[in-house]
Amino acid sequence: MDQFDVVVIGAGAAGMMCAIEAGKRGRSVLILDHAAAPGEKIRISGGGRCNFTNLHAAPANYISGNPSFCISALRRYTQRDFIALVESYRIAYHEKTLGQLFCDGSSRQIVDLLLTEMKRHGVELSLRTSVEQVEKTPDGFRLRLSNGEAQCRSLVIATGGKSIPKMGATGFGYDVAAQFGVSVTETRPALVPLTLEPNMLERLKPLAGVAVDAVAACGKTRFPEAMLFTHRGLSGPAILQISSYWREGAEITLTMLPGTDVFEALRAARAQNGRQALHTALSALLPKRLAQVVAETENVTGNLADLSDKTLRRIDEAINQWRFKPAGSEGYRTAEVTLGGVDTRELDSKTMEAKSVPGLFFIGEVVDVTGWLGGYNFQWAWSSGWSAGQAV
Repeated sequence: MDQFDVVVIGAGAAGMMCAIEAGKRGRSVLILDHAAAPGEKIRISGGGRCNFTNLHAAPANYISGNPSFCISALRRYTQRDFIALVESYRIAYHEKTLGQLFCDGSSRQIVDLLLTEMKRHGVELSLRTSVEQVEKTPDGFRLRLSNGEAQCRSLVIATGGKSIPKMGATGFGYDVAAQFGVSVTETRPALVPLTLEPNMLERLKPLAGVAVDAVAACGKTRFPEAMLFTHRGLSGPAILQISSYWREGAEITLTMLPGTDVFEALRAARAQNGRQALHTALSALLPKRLAQVVAETENVTGNLADLSDKTLRRIDEAINQWRFKPAGSEGYRTAEVTLGGVDTRELDSKTMEAKSVPGLFFIGEVVDVTGWLGGYNFQWAWSSGWSAGQAV
């Protein structure tokens, strides 16, 4: 039976960061994954360029049952720390929008950086390795693996959530938590496209592929970013962001011309050229197909000159106060992350160790800490992985 100081289950962003930090401290470390390659979510992220962190990452950008839980990790290992690591490998990067940092080249550069750091600090990597059983022992943990057995003093669960099952995502981390009596909060897909009920979807069918800069709001939470109409419903950054705050039955409000007083714009168009049709006037403000659908949905025909102020106000509301209830979401199949997870009340915020099970750690997406879209979840992976790496 192989003996290690630390075994990390999950060779993703958080797991590899933890393994590196533990290796730096002279620990013998085994990191294993059932996948054929490490860091697959890193590889596909950001359109293959990896949105590896965000300049503005702060506790306010995270959702959790305990919003203060992430403060310690995010302050002890910041985005500046990870940027310094990236720069030390001379990886070129750029800011896209809203503080989002992407590699100029391939996201593979970030994976290679982590692999190089692991090798440099003596971390052993075992791929295509499944964990069949985990047992607590007086000195730590015993693992029965698909290719043998391993024993360790510290066990780190970095297996992520349920999002994107085609990449091998499972609820394994939650099962381990349950096995050891560590509670798990409700989990659900987050940063995910939303679907619409059939009648509305049929009306909006011509808009598939149309994008606008919008503000999506649910309750008091608002996100001003791009929105995309799809064959299933709505997507784009604004929708993905608000999906993390939406619950079944709740209403979402969309502002599709933020900063524009549509009523006044239409009144001006009516005064200037009352003979033009509504959809023609709207086409100066919105994509042509969207302008047409708005006019048809509101059942407005005739020229602008024939339309009352009351009708123009109704059009304004249809564009800048479009209220609707999504039918649901596209689920874990396309969700970028999983909301909820291992209850933060059960963990030490400085070390990520389970309070009731000495030597058992949970990091990254498996924990009930979910970031906004735009590099925030990677920063949580780096920060939580680093924190556990100082303690294992």
